[in-house]
Amino acid sequence: MRHLKEDGRITATALAAKVGLTVAPCHRRLRDLEQSGVIRGYKADIDPAAVGLGFEAIVFVTLRQVDRPTMEIFENRVAENPNIVEAQRLFGSPDYLLKVIAADLPSYQRFYDSELTVLPGVERLTSTLVMKNLKSNAGPPV
Repeated sequence: MRHLKEDGRITATALAAKVGLTVAPCHRRLRDLEQSGVIRGYKADIDPAAVGLGFEAIVFVTLRQVDRPTMEIFENRVAENPNIVEAQRLFGSPDYLLKVIAADLPSYQRFYDSELTVLPGVERLTSTLVMKNLKSNAGPPV
């Protein structure tokens, strides 16, 4: 899995050579990992800054009430929003952590005012601006 994590486009032939298998068993193991959900998919790692979205903020969200309907509506709206690139529900307070990308600070302010403040059930939003990304999209240590 480490080789796939480093290069999701590696061919089955190259992967087989790296792990000491022939191509057929390597291909079967890949298929089994995909079908079992261990491998969730393959995607390009796009640099947000290279596409004009170099501003990042971490937003802590506290809901007014934490009940199933409120959480479901909130989580659906968050999942639909393309500027919210990561979201975690937390134990304790705050209730959620969101990673938001934008072009710049004025764009983030507009997004904050027009999108974040109107999310269902929001009581409090606290933003922390990202100064520098040290590690991103690392995945599990396999």
